[in-house]
Amino acid sequence: MSRIGKSPVEVPSGVNVEISGRSVKVTGPKGELSVPVGRGVEVRQEDGSIVVDRASDAPDHKAMHGLTRSLVQNAVTGVTEGFSKTLQIAGVGYRAALQGRDVNLQVGYSHPVLVQPREGVEFEVPNATTIVVRGIDKQRVGQMAAEIRRVRPPEPYKGKGIRYSDEQIRRKVGKAG
Repeated sequence: MSRIGKSPVEVPSGVNVEISGRSVKVTGPKGELSVPVGRGVEVRQEDGSIVVDRASDAPDHKAMHGLTRSLVQNAVTGVTEGFSKTLQIAGVGYRAALQGRDVNLQVGYSHPVLVQPREGVEFEVPNATTIVVRGIDKQRVGQMAAEIRRVRPPEPYKGKGIRYSDEQIRRKVGKAG
């Protein structure tokens, strides 16, 4: 049995879970998320928690078991606490500024790059070299942070670029001579 899939998802107070057919709808103080339920997996609610069971020990049912449980857990966490990713900008003259809801990046190109947020995602720029991406959907927050990082990925020689705050850049030595 899947170690992840067999543990129940605790539902905190203030969170409403509605199971209908092949989807689970989670509503909380921060918003509402819907999670699709894969084939061969059954989701049911038992005394303050959500339990995910699988139909058989087939490999695809095993895979969907753990995945479905993780998606439901992320939905519950998202509507109660939310998710955030922090990005750091390194480089001389590299900076970010908030322009309405969008982020204006100046990262060494001849022009500024304007990044617009996806639906359900918002940006925060506490200082010129830090960008915080927040939202209730973990996948959307991660995808938006990856798109910002892709504008100028960190380079290995000087470490200039946009990186995640917990990311380690493997540095290379320059040419000898």
